[in-house]
Amino acid sequence: MNADLRDLYQEVVLDHSKKPRNFRQLEDANRSAEGFNPLCGDRIVLYLKVEDGIIQDIGFQGSGCAISRASASMMTAALKGKTVEEAEALFQRFHALVTVGPSEGADVASMGKLASLSGVWEFPMRVKCASLAWHTLRSALAGKSQPVSTEDPATT
Repeated sequence: MNADLRDLYQEVVLDHSKKPRNFRQLEDANRSAEGFNPLCGDRIVLYLKVEDGIIQDIGFQGSGCAISRASASMMTAALKGKTVEEAEALFQRFHALVTVGPSEGADVASMGKLASLSGVWEFPMRVKCASLAWHTLRSALAGKSQPVSTEDPATT
């Protein structure tokens, strides 16, 4: 990745970390889930309003490192108005991007601002920070009540 692109990606991540989008509790949420990353201290509560298979609204609260907050912010912005199936497909693409890397077949072009997190695949401990919100999303969509942990083998 060239230096200009890396700098742009850092700016996007910092912007979403400092001014997270959709950082709020949804009073009319009909799905929610909690997630935590015990190694970094990231904690998130994700709220969704899903009607007729479409994510009408989405918000999150919690605390965490810059990567965790930025990932949650970009995820919520990307998923509002999407179907549950589109959300699952985006999860799969994002997970490949941060675990396998962009040079191994991940579709970076279709990721929009989420591509700014593509560099975390080089840092295995940061992958958990970037993917926490996404695994919490899957739990919320599945209606699971058990909190999500990045140390659960199902989230790797």
